[in-house]
This record gives sequence, C-alpha cells and structure tokens, in this order.
Amino acid sequence: MVTPSTSLKLCRFTTAASAGVRIGLIANGHTVLDLTAAGVPRMTALLERPELADELRRLSDAGLPGHPLEAIRLFTPVESQEVWAAGVTYLRSKEARMEESEFSASAYDRVYDAVRPEIFFKSLPEKVVSPGGAVGIRRDARWSVPEPELALVTNSSGSIVGFTIGNDMSSRDIEGENLLYLPQAKIYTASCAVGPWIVVGHTEDDVRQWSIQLEIHRAARTVFAGETRAGQIKRPFAELVEYLFRSQAFPHGAVLLTGAGIVPDDSFTLEAGDSVRITISGIGTLENPVAVV
Repeated sequence: MVTPSTSLKLCRFTTAASAGVRIGLIANGHTVLDLTAAGVPRMTALLERPELADELRRLSDAGLPGHPLEAIRLFTPVESQEVWAAGVTYLRSKEARMEESEFSASAYDRVYDAVRPEIFFKSLPEKVVSPGGAVGIRRDARWSVPEPELALVTNSSGSIVGFTIGNDMSSRDIEGENLLYLPQAKIYTASCAVGPWIVVGHTEDDVRQWSIQLEIHRAARTVFAGETRAGQIKRPFAELVEYLFRSQAFPHGAVLLTGAGIVPDDSFTLEAGDSVRITISGIGTLENPVAVV
C-alpha cells in the first residue's frame, strides 16, 4: 500500500529477460513495478496525465508484476524530452563564472541580478547518458568539471511534474576563454547525464529543503566533495520554466537543469577514470565514470 507521503519514483529499465526498455514505478524502495505490463509503453504520455501522483498510487495497488531493484538496469528517465539548463542561479555559480575569465566577468555578474535568466540548450534526448554510463571530458579541454544540478521535469504544457538529478559537464577553460564558446564548453558527446529516476509528488517548498552533494573519486579515494541546498537557487522554479517555454513549444515536455551551487576549486580538473557521484537527498544518487571524448 502506497500512502500519500511515500516517494513515487518513475524509471526506465530493462531486465535480462526483457526485449526493450520498460517503464517502472519504485514505490517502496526495493521493488520496481512494471507499468509497461499495465499498458504504459512510454513515460512521456504518462507525464501528461492530470493528477499524476494519484494515478501512480492507483497503479501501485493494481497487483502489477515487480522486479527487485538490484536485478534491473536503469536507463535515463529522459525519453523524448530535450534537456535545457539555467545558468548563474546560485551565487557560487556567479562567482565561479567570473573567476573563469576577466573578459566575461561583467556578463555573468549582470545576468545573476537580471530579470531574464540565462537559459541554454544542453542535450537531445538520445544523447543523454544513463546512470552508470560514462560522462565525457573534451580531449581539447584542459579544465573540466561536473556540475551537479536539480532537474525539473515538465510536461508539454509547462507544468512541473517531477524532479530528477542532472550532471551538466563543463569545459571551464573553453567557456572562460570567451563566453561565445559556451555551446562548445557545454554541448558535446556525453556532456549530460540525467537520472536515476523521476520523483513525483513533491512541492517546491519540499524540494528546497533537499541537500545536493557532489563526490569525485579517483583511484578509490575522494579527491573532491561539496554540498549545497536546493533552497540556494535564487529564482522560483516556475519562473525558470516560464522563461524556457516563452516562444517555445515542447510537445514531449522538457527537462530543465537549475544550475550548480557546487564548483570544485580552480586547481581541480577531472581525469579519465574518475567517478562522479551526485546525491540529492529527496531523490537518490546519480553516479557515472569519466572518459575522454
């Protein structure tokens, strides 16, 4: 039995016996209920349903077949949605961007206090990296970092229907050289990971209490660790989404990364073989190894 306070987690998964990606509901933390067996072939259509949390609670009590969580392979919950990102939403992010380059410092200083937020395209859905897949560092970059971010999941009408974790991989030296190089610093092979699932049924007030943690491991030791809170995001979630949807249509909905409040020291750069672990307290953990692309 799923109570209103139970966390509802939507995922995409496969099993050793399944032929394709299936839609699942994790309602008790241990078992993945097979929503595909209930006639839910795609997650995108499910996210369009009104009263989504109530619908998922109904499905959780429908006697669906289940799989142990440890026996499945998780795919990114990004199915057909474009992934976009908001920048300079934390004071720490503004400071880090200004430290990257004196040339671009005034632009980042201004956008932090501007009415209009910085919003940029991040990834096509088919290019998003799944949990456990390798995220990339550019072979022509010298200074690469992960950016751990709360991600807002919206449907086609712009309603926020859930939350997940995003890793906005970035080449800081390329971006710092000239802010017009932002697309090259942000958009390349394996530069975006999202997962492990979508959490449904929480309000913005709930989410702003969540902690966001980043750990980077190298050769079995922690080489960086940091923590912030979603409550440090300057702008209301609905405001960020409203700007994203201005003069835009997203027939499959969209995923919007909300900015990074944890930035490693300027002396740090990722290396191939590192492991990036992002934990958001109300969601779970997204972990990915690092490779050169």
